Amino acid sequence: MPPKTANPSARQTQLLEAAYDYALAHGLADLSLRPLAEAIGSSTRVLMFLFGNKDGLVRALLERARTDELALLDHLRQSDAPVGLASAAEQVWTWLAAEERRPLLRLWAEAYARSLVEPDGPWAGFARSTVDDWLDVLALCQPQPERDSGDGATRRTLTLAVLRGALLDLLATNDETRVSKAVRRQLELLRQERGKA
Repeated sequence: MPPKTANPSARQTQLLEAAYDYALAHGLADLSLRPLAEAIGSSTRVLMFLFGNKDGLVRALLERARTDELALLDHLRQSDAPVGLASAAEQVWTWLAAEERRPLLRLWAEAYARSLVEPDGPWAGFARSTVDDWLDVLALCQPQPERDSGDGATRRTLTLAVLRGALLDLLATNDETRVSKAVRRQLELLRQERGKA
């Protein structure tokens, strides 16, 4: 695969965006370069030149998906003061539950699962990186004493597990009302528990 450059060409960026739109609509499981190239107005030869091979393109697509995910996380990081775990989780859930994000989140779920069952493929490390990204941001949303405690780590792990489980349920059933009620109930318990601490 050609080395990753800090400044990809305009054509590489254009094709990556088009391939990303295609992956959002069709997923990555059965991705084949020929139909993809035809759909985005390119050729397999050009895609191979720009991304090295199919695995290189998949890695670039996963990195592109991660960019969308990190945009929300950056918003939470930029708060002047920690917003608290429950408030952060509420903002995250609102973002996750939005109908327009379903294609991105289906792609995320597919890549997450594939990285668990094919740890040596282009998905390598995707699930672990995602967990680390989210736990880091949730930690920054906690007040310093809570963040640095063992209980704080447990609370953010539980919060992430609730969000991830709710997301998978939402993607499976499309029942946003039921799943959002469950998330809100759990966040209320989190707030109550924090009030007792």
